[in-house]
Amino acid sequence: MTANVGSTRNPASPADYRLLLPDGWFRVRIDPEGREGSVDALVDRQFAGVDNAPHLKRQLRDELLAQATAAYRDGGIELYLSLQQAGPLTIPASLLITLLRPAPGTAQPYPAELARRLSADMAAEATVLELAAGTAVRVRRATGQPGTPAPAGAPGNVDEALPSVTVDYQLPVPGTTAHLLLTFSTPLLQIAEAMVELFDAVAGSLTWLDGDGTHE
Repeated sequence: MTANVGSTRNPASPADYRLLLPDGWFRVRIDPEGREGSVDALVDRQFAGVDNAPHLKRQLRDELLAQATAAYRDGGIELYLSLQQAGPLTIPASLLITLLRPAPGTAQPYPAELARRLSADMAAEATVLELAAGTAVRVRRATGQPGTPAPAGAPGNVDEALPSVTVDYQLPVPGTTAHLLLTFSTPLLQIAEAMVELFDAVAGSLTWLDGDGTHE
């Protein structure tokens, strides 16, 4: 899948990027023009063959619209939700992709300094790692748990009232001052390590594309 980063475009920067996600992840359009149609398609998929639950269907639609609206308001450019099945159960997880731009006249700190700041600001585990797409800062944190409230303004899942494990990957967009932020979240604390391995694999699949769709 790809998502345009053309707003940061200059001759030295990529035109786009590509991520590989497992089967069963659904892209929810969060832009105002496509939001309702995308949410309706997801709700219809989830309730296919179910005709006796209008209240639950309406509730899910309202929740998804609120999540998509908040993601767009906070600067998100893409939102994916896991519909993967484990037997009769759905494995809940989300991926929000955000393009971060520094204020005019400022620059993003070097990865080691950014990791130090994020670790201190968010009381979380922050590390620097090398991905195929470049040097990234990875932040793992627990949200919504007693004694560990999410910091105000922290990026992540739009609903952090419930206990969850969140992993952020922040890396610079080549040839620009912007950073791409991938925020994965899941409430499945019982299998958190397996989910984090999945998140690491998806983040590691990120590649930059030039204008004709080929790898840079």
